[in-house]
Amino acid sequence: MIYLLDTDHISLIHRGGPIGQRIESRLLEVFPAGVFLSIISFEEQTRGWFAELNRNRSYHQQEAVYAELARLLDLDGNTPILQFNAVAIAEYHRIGRMQLRVGTMDLKIAAIAIANDATLLTRNISDFDKVPELRIEDWSL
Repeated sequence: MIYLLDTDHISLIHRGGPIGQRIESRLLEVFPAGVFLSIISFEEQTRGWFAELNRNRSYHQQEAVYAELARLLDLDGNTPILQFNAVAIAEYHRIGRMQLRVGTMDLKIAAIAIANDATLLTRNISDFDKVPELRIEDWSL
């Protein structure tokens, strides 16, 4: 079985705490062969950290943000990334024609999961549940 981490689960792991630790312990049961990130989640997270760098002008403030960005790179660098490739793009267009009320980035993540026959790990059940054929689980519970 293949599991694709949604951005929210990645963020929970990154923050630590009881929820992040619970997700991490479950992932250890299937890691490394069955755990993947999407290039879309990588984009979402790096955009967030770059925006944070722009908001924090002092070097002392930026030091902490750069440390968090390095932690993100470490996590992403040790986990295989599924691409938004031709198969995922075709899936994105197919589910996009359904005119679901789901954001663009979430549709891209859903398309990558479906194209790779992966189960998406997310807390965003209300949006992803609208996508037919998408398997979802919330490991934060």
